Amino acid sequence: MPAAADQILAAARRVVDLKVQRGAPFTAPDIVKEYLGSKLAGFEHEVFAVLFLDNRYRRIDYVEMFRRTNDGASVYPREVVKEALKRNAAAVILSHNHPSGHSEPSQADRTLTERVKDALGLVDVRILDHIIVAGLERVSFAELGLL
Repeated sequence: MPAAADQILAAARRVVDLKVQRGAPFTAPDIVKEYLGSKLAGFEHEVFAVLFLDNRYRRIDYVEMFRRTNDGASVYPREVVKEALKRNAAAVILSHNHPSGHSEPSQADRTLTERVKDALGLVDVRILDHIIVAGLERVSFAELGLL
């Protein structure tokens, strides 16, 4: 029996973790976009994830922190701070997908980014970028001058 699309996407997510292992540097925007695009592509619901990095921007961990369902579950900046402290992260890259395929950052995306940035700033953790994955498009807040 052939594999279902969700099985293929799940396998691709595991492969990207093998390709970009813990300790890999995330210093080039294209590497970040490719990695996060592979991790977040194909979800039918919105997923908010954080890439936790050390002081040399090497991957400590990738965590899918929140999933938006029909009830509109929120992203809580305090939870991002707790995870960053738990992992002793010096920097983070935020990311989420837009299952609609519309890649432009919404006002809610901008507001959330500022709230998380402010919360992380209190514990000296930097936000390097916020990447939106929408179909084949990858939009960087840093490249748009929004950080």
